[in-house]
Amino acid sequence: MSVNGKETGIKTPLDAIHADIAFCSENRKKEGIIGDLTIRENIIIALQAKRGLGRAIRYGEAQKLAEHFIKELGIKTPSADQKIKNLSGGNQQKVLLARWLATNPNLLILDEPTRGIDIGAKAEIQKIVKKLAEDGMSCVFISSEMEEMLHCCSRMFVLRDKKIVAELEKDAISEASIMQCMAGEGAKSV
Repeated sequence: MSVNGKETGIKTPLDAIHADIAFCSENRKKEGIIGDLTIRENIIIALQAKRGLGRAIRYGEAQKLAEHFIKELGIKTPSADQKIKNLSGGNQQKVLLARWLATNPNLLILDEPTRGIDIGAKAEIQKIVKKLAEDGMSCVFISSEMEEMLHCCSRMFVLRDKKIVAELEKDAISEASIMQCMAGEGAKSV
């Protein structure tokens, strides 16, 4: 893998964090949130890993970060001291997004970021991701929902049997072109 034209030797999640790559897993309950920690603690955990244990994040900085992301991402909570397990699925997902945004990544990989959340939260997360991309962040949005991909992507890779069968861009992205590629009738690159 190369990042900004430079080959990387990513072998661990910490290597990825240091390469300014962030990854939100599709299973937020098993691989994302730490239920008994507060929103603030869940947000700063990846940033603390990036900085190292020798450079502890002070309470004031952690609180400021949490308040910023609660406001910026519209996380519905009485305070940053709320345990994340007490939030709705959509708000938990926003906290995970905040966790990775706090590390200031160059590449944000989102695996099924709207799975298992309500329609309102789904639309909010899609809007956030589109804004991040418009502001220049590279976002990889993985979804099995075609409508979501049509709404969120400006460039799309279509897979069939775990292999890339097509790359579609901007105006070439349509439900018909995606279905053709999935069925084996599409071109490699459009």
